[in-house]
Amino acid sequence: MKSLLSKRVIWATAAALLLTATNVSAAEKKYDTGATDTEIKLGQTVPHSGPGSLYGVLGRVGEAYFQMLNEKGGINGRKVKFFTMDDAYSAPKAVEATRRLVEQEEVLALFGSLGTAPQTAVHKYLNSKGVPQLLLNTGASKWNDPKNNKWTMAGLPLYPTEARILAKYVLSVKPNAKVAILYQNDDFGRDFLGPFKQVLADAGGNAKVVAEATYDLTEPTIDSQLINLSKSGADVFYNISTGKASSQSIRKVVELGWKPLQLLSAGSTGRSILSAAGLENATGIVAIRYAKEVGVPRWEKDPDVMAFEELRKKYLPNVDPDNTIAFAGYGQVVTMAEILRRCGDDLTRANVLKQAASLSGFHSPYMLDGVTYSYTPDDYTPMKTLYISIFNGKDWDISDRPVTE
Repeated sequence: MKSLLSKRVIWATAAALLLTATNVSAAEKKYDTGATDTEIKLGQTVPHSGPGSLYGVLGRVGEAYFQMLNEKGGINGRKVKFFTMDDAYSAPKAVEATRRLVEQEEVLALFGSLGTAPQTAVHKYLNSKGVPQLLLNTGASKWNDPKNNKWTMAGLPLYPTEARILAKYVLSVKPNAKVAILYQNDDFGRDFLGPFKQVLADAGGNAKVVAEATYDLTEPTIDSQLINLSKSGADVFYNISTGKASSQSIRKVVELGWKPLQLLSAGSTGRSILSAAGLENATGIVAIRYAKEVGVPRWEKDPDVMAFEELRKKYLPNVDPDNTIAFAGYGQVVTMAEILRRCGDDLTRANVLKQAASLSGFHSPYMLDGVTYSYTPDDYTPMKTLYISIFNGKDWDISDRPVTE
């Protein structure tokens, strides 16, 4: 009788402990819209069509990476459902697509969306909704505003950081520079323009801007702008362009017989852009570098590049091996997956933001050695350490020492 009673006590105690453990476990799991025990929903808008369509590969890489992860069991046991929607690099379409992601698809967060103008159009909306807008493919200075717009974080070096470093480089090699500037007629262009001109002005020397021209993304060519700039007598060409316009302008400079020192924004240094311009035409271009390349001998044995190549061959065979834009997308989706891993079972939007803002020191597979994310809860500058590099016609010659602003 005592033995039976003892067993019942043991069973009761064990059952109570199991119930307590189950309740504790359940209590530890926290979810917001877009997350459950089995699934995490993420969204993104990028131009799968229109003038910026070459950046649509960012979304295809995201789809491929999450497919690979899901086949391996997902993240912390949850499968990722990823929506990459076409905004055609249009602000109205970005608004429409973003609202659908939040209100109909009910995503937990957005990441890797592209373009200063399209993302500006949804900036206030996402912050009012408390939806994370992470790792944006834009380096506009406005994204570093954790006090007023804490839900938005850039994923690229901030444009003013790039601009100031490039201006200082010009002053170091051409103190009497005459600068001609082509810039995209939007916030992207102006964010690169102002800080660059300010550094020249603050230097108080002989370097000066002698000509400026703008272009809109909808323009089929920028030939007329380049012709006028080439006649200005400038010996430095500050090329603040993206995508097709970058390829066209690099090629046109050579066709015109103009031989300035040419500066290019880091977001336009992808192998696909330079290949479209003609690699030989890009020889001598100076740009900020913070990332590795794919499709070049220097990095072919790099473990991160090899991992991307394995993904590309299996899931994206139609993407060229030297598509650095695709590799950039790979770096960002790996980073987003890391944020979700760090969230554990607390998949609230607040915790997603908390983990993203605590990434300081994390090294994306896309980044050069010595470059890491620098986010903190009080400073959303994505990275502060960058390299100066010069294109030699085949590859980028990267400076020995990085520059930290």
